[in-house]
Amino acid sequence: MENADRPLASGQAHDEPSGQATGASLVTRHGLRILVRPVSPADEPALAEFFRHVTPDDLRFRFLTAVNEVSHARVHAMVDVAPGTESFLAMPGDDPQKVIGVAMLAAAPDNKRAEVAISIHAGYKGRGIGWTLLDYLANHARDRGIGILESIESRENHEAITLEREMGFTAHGVEGDPGLVILRRTLV
Repeated sequence: MENADRPLASGQAHDEPSGQATGASLVTRHGLRILVRPVSPADEPALAEFFRHVTPDDLRFRFLTAVNEVSHARVHAMVDVAPGTESFLAMPGDDPQKVIGVAMLAAAPDNKRAEVAISIHAGYKGRGIGWTLLDYLANHARDRGIGILESIESRENHEAITLEREMGFTAHGVEGDPGLVILRRTLV
């Protein structure tokens, strides 16, 4: 993606020597200022509260199964991430305690490809947060040397599929599961 396609930023992500992003202040296409930073174990209660404000359909699309609520074990796994996986929180610029978006980047062991997943607070949908988080993850993945991003979507998740196609992802069927589609984007 060319720089002209990146969201406006008042501070790009700053990387530590280890390559871990420390965070960024970004502005969505709709003018919403958000803070994006890596999740920490202390964020577990805020993350649990966030998922109480994600629509049932969006929970189903995120976890690819019927989920009424996100379990403590699942939330804990998001803050105690496995090697190669990073989770990020998005907060409104005027309320850094409120989580309005969650983004995950899970790299394969060879670091050549990574899967992305994003969830948005129901009260903040349609304000460009998903687009901005996906762009942030793509740039972060590229900086890590990851060459391909993938997103596994339910074919019913038209909103996410449209957004990902807009950002240069191409759709591919999933052999053996006609209800799913893999969207893939080459970064390097």
